[in-house]
Amino acid sequence: MTNGVHMQISLGKLSQKETALVVFSIQNKTGKETATKVTHSELSKHLKAAIDDKSITGKSGEAISYRELNFSGHRHVLVVGLGSKIDHESVRQVAATIQSAAKALNAKSLAIDVDGIPGSKKDAVHNLQGLIEGLILSNYNFDELKTKSDGGNDRVKADSDLHFNLVTKFSADPAFKKANHEAHVLAETVNFSRRLGDLPGNLMTPTILADSAVNAAKGTGIKVTIWDKARIKKEKMGGLLGVSMGSAQEPRFIIMEYKGAAASKAPVIFVGKGLTFDCGGISIKPSGGMEEMKYDMCGGANVIGTLLAIAKLKLKLNVIGLVPSTENLTGSAATKPGDVHVARNGKSFEVNNTDAEGRLILADALSYASELNPQLIVDAATLTGAMIVALGNTHTGFFTRNDALSKKIEAGATVSGEWVWRMPLVDHHVKDMKGTFADLSNVSSSKGAGSATAAAFLEQFVVEGTPWAHFDIAGTAWAVGGRLPYCPKKGASGCMIRTFVEIAKLYA
Repeated sequence: MTNGVHMQISLGKLSQKETALVVFSIQNKTGKETATKVTHSELSKHLKAAIDDKSITGKSGEAISYRELNFSGHRHVLVVGLGSKIDHESVRQVAATIQSAAKALNAKSLAIDVDGIPGSKKDAVHNLQGLIEGLILSNYNFDELKTKSDGGNDRVKADSDLHFNLVTKFSADPAFKKANHEAHVLAETVNFSRRLGDLPGNLMTPTILADSAVNAAKGTGIKVTIWDKARIKKEKMGGLLGVSMGSAQEPRFIIMEYKGAAASKAPVIFVGKGLTFDCGGISIKPSGGMEEMKYDMCGGANVIGTLLAIAKLKLKLNVIGLVPSTENLTGSAATKPGDVHVARNGKSFEVNNTDAEGRLILADALSYASELNPQLIVDAATLTGAMIVALGNTHTGFFTRNDALSKKIEAGATVSGEWVWRMPLVDHHVKDMKGTFADLSNVSSSKGAGSATAAAFLEQFVVEGTPWAHFDIAGTAWAVGGRLPYCPKKGASGCMIRTFVEIAKLYA
């Protein structure tokens, strides 16, 4: 089962039905002194000795289990540290600690003292959403391809249920109910997109990705249109067609349309790179770690997830998702270094490195997006190793020349809790992408700035004047569990879905 054990989350009052009670500890810093406090008043008195001898420190992520304490009808008590700087993202991360400790306790049901998280009522709404998202996100576990430990042929199934009762006096408050609903939609959508990324290349081809989008959209109000190879050729998508030539799998172009506003209102368009496997083509990648190139479609998977979340939240705007999808392999018809292809907007490009293929399929998608007269285009792609060098696996780099859009992106990321960093994009980067025998080269003529020159290439396929931002998620699309405890250590992260939804809200 892809979401670990079956889990239920509810808002309610404290009862004696739960096996364990989860309370919080915090750190109050005054000058050089740090005081620890357990926010549950009764338990604070009960645990004074543990606080005094620093068994409980209040550090973020600390989890102290008191088994068989039998406090107020609860068999166990779990004290979880929030640290000194508390916001919805720190709470989201602490939720992973609660999830892990709950499983270690083998507790089937837990009451969480949500009102014990410090802050205003406005803070409490955001913290509740972060807590619920963290619990759902950290419960994700891609194990559907494993067999049972007893050697049976059935796939792994959840062997228990886990119930969290989030105890708050505001359980009936409309703002808290809305936060609960939104948290479930966002986290479950992220987990859906993670699964698309985690499936291996033989089980996640362009056709399967397209079919997955069609099936997931049922009942959401999203219209999904799939272009096959013949239609892609007819639509003059030379980049997507050219990259696909080395694979026996046909390419697909996925179009998802959600109409939440009047037809006259210009759409917001999200574009995602859908390389379901990338060996680098003729400019083949090193064999070490190549299995991770199944994740080269995470931009596309996360755009699909973004459209699903927006539709389920019934946001009042028009949104289109575009996912060009193919494999990049070394078949006898594969594009060769030096070959020239022509994108949908008529611009030609030399393919001087077949491993710089993501920008070629995005060129066609961005050209098509520009034709739809959008109010905004955002693309997401695992595009360059240079981004990993620049920012590691903490921040997603984004590029835009539009300062107003940059502020909106940063505002959206603040609400979502995801970390972004604006990267430079200037005319010198464009000059570096000029071709010798075609309009453009798909690799830079100079050394360095690999992410910026890739963004400059993409910019040539966006109609001038259209607000556009490019997100390079190469460092944050998978294997971020060492940074974010609610993400799998090695699997897909589902990054930027939460941020893209927040950006969409700003245009509603």
